[in-house]
Amino acid sequence: MTAAGSATTYDLIIVGAGPVGENVADRAAAGGLSVAVVEAQLLGGECSFWACVPSKALLSPGLTLELARSVEGTKQAVTGSLDVEAVLARRDRFAERDDSGDQSWLESIGVDVHRGTGRLNGERTVVVELNAGGSVTLTANHAVAICTGTTASIAPIDGLAAARPWISRDATTSHVVPESLAVIGGGVVATEMATAYTLLGSQVTVLARSELLGGLEPFAGEMVTESLRSLGADVRTGVSPTHVERDDSGVRVTLSDGSVVSAAEVLAATGRTPATAGIGLDTVGLRDGGYLTVDDTLLAEGTDWLYAVGDANGRVLLTHQGKYQGRAAGQVIAARALGQPVDDGAWGRHVATADHSAVPAVVFSHPEVASVGLTAAKAGKQYPNIRVVDYEIGNVKGAKLHSDSYSGKARMVVDTDREVVVGVTLVGPEVGEMLHAATVAIAAEVPISRLWHVVPSFPTMSELWLRLLEAYRDAAPTG
Repeated sequence: MTAAGSATTYDLIIVGAGPVGENVADRAAAGGLSVAVVEAQLLGGECSFWACVPSKALLSPGLTLELARSVEGTKQAVTGSLDVEAVLARRDRFAERDDSGDQSWLESIGVDVHRGTGRLNGERTVVVELNAGGSVTLTANHAVAICTGTTASIAPIDGLAAARPWISRDATTSHVVPESLAVIGGGVVATEMATAYTLLGSQVTVLARSELLGGLEPFAGEMVTESLRSLGADVRTGVSPTHVERDDSGVRVTLSDGSVVSAAEVLAATGRTPATAGIGLDTVGLRDGGYLTVDDTLLAEGTDWLYAVGDANGRVLLTHQGKYQGRAAGQVIAARALGQPVDDGAWGRHVATADHSAVPAVVFSHPEVASVGLTAAKAGKQYPNIRVVDYEIGNVKGAKLHSDSYSGKARMVVDTDREVVVGVTLVGPEVGEMLHAATVAIAAEVPISRLWHVVPSFPTMSELWLRLLEAYRDAAPTG
């Protein structure tokens, strides 16, 4: 750590030390650069302590219980309900507010950690207001990387902000399961938290102005909606909250159809906002706030020294994709700083090409939704000739063994001109564990003719890929 008030020079300064910033630091330091990270909160960031990890820890026990209840022999052994206190305690262990391990690791690879709020003050200069008091000015020889992520948005609904709604951080870290919860939104956070709190015993009402999970294949949202309702949640789509108010009894949400929903708490799950306002972008001629436009090497438009990596650039708001970008950015920053060749062609080691066509994502709802690549609708706009193949996952022997009542749906989208898979969506219990095979096929553009020789083990759920290929073959035009 640097003493307050002194000035220190590094090859690379990273503002934000969540998983994205840490990956930039790791690759740049491995490439031979001197690196500093600046972080005002916990090293490891949102995903580790307030988002991905605690949310999945909340969901896992309830989903496991539902699976146990779906298998003859184990369902007879289920004689009670979830131990809510034990679930919350387990969640706390996964997201314990201790980042000393990250601190030690960063120091072990030669990265200096400055705990405070960083802001640009001109080209290649970062002023850090230290958490401990005072400030320090850091200067970069080569580059500054903005890895500040996003924060939860609160929609401009009359009275919502004043009603002190939960945001995602509150939902993932609460030590109380409210008797009732109104969830405003229909995306991933809304869907996952509605699932978690329904399974934990809360009476959940989901309020979505359109269908759930609208960016995915339509059947995904339909199946999750049906499941939430079967679990006891009230899912209302096609409605918009117009007013929210809180009193001593809880919150009241007035909807566009005139109805009113009362609940103990309300969760605002209506999107994310880039955490780029007030970090000094205006001092280098850029707009204060908003997503930073970058090229595939993550270099900010109009500069040769400023990078925006992860959520800050708005390309893909997913932790794993941000870490992927971080590895590319750290490597290309080091290469440029040391005058080494830059591999910035499509799929090169210094670019984030997968952002455009091979982004995997899992929604840990009930059932799970796993997707990679394009939906059928998007593929139809991008490629002149596609074929869509659907298959009931429950027909696969491995799925039947997994659960007596297994039901799910798989969709494979193929660009028939090149005979390569461009999109896959899976909906069903634990389908996320099968997604990587689809990601490999899409990112590597493996021809259908070669996929025939990728033999799935029997009797696993992965035999689904054989069934999809057979369905694709059988759907091929003849003569």
